[in-house]
Amino acid sequence: MKPTTSDSGTPGAGDPASAAQKTKEHAHWELDRFLPYRLSVLSNRVSQTIAGAYARRFGLGITEWRVIAVLGRYPGLSANAVAGRTAMDKVAVSRSVARLLDRGLLQRDVHDDDRRRSVLVLSPDGYGIYDEVVPVALDYERRLLAPLNAEERAQLDRLMQKLGEGVKEMESATDQPLPDA
Repeated sequence: MKPTTSDSGTPGAGDPASAAQKTKEHAHWELDRFLPYRLSVLSNRVSQTIAGAYARRFGLGITEWRVIAVLGRYPGLSANAVAGRTAMDKVAVSRSVARLLDRGLLQRDVHDDDRRRSVLVLSPDGYGIYDEVVPVALDYERRLLAPLNAEERAQLDRLMQKLGEGVKEMESATDQPLPDA
């Protein structure tokens, strides 16, 4: 089909779809300056860089390492509690837990107070990996923060805490309607 032309001979100018697009303005959004996007991209880049080292050395993916890290620090959590603490998807955590159980890096026990509830702890092999990975993780953190001086690191920590408070406030307001544009 031949594109329509306007009286001026410009292709598409007489096309009803083109006319509709010209009359409708879209929101202007500088995505690369949008903080949630920037944080997500930075977090993904850092996680993927570190995960490459964990995968090569220990055969662990990002989710698996995070499960080990949380249970190394807070033993005896349920899979749901691990998901809550890491803000990761429950299904992804459940799959990682299953892989770690299969590898013998986790043990599943029953909760002391509630025999119906299962809790997770690192096995001796799991703690062996945890004890090896922690210094590697701390070195990555040191290298990531190296461009910042002590004052900037302290300021970053304060800002992260404030952003965390902002997220908690947003989470508590999830039943409120979206603001009008």
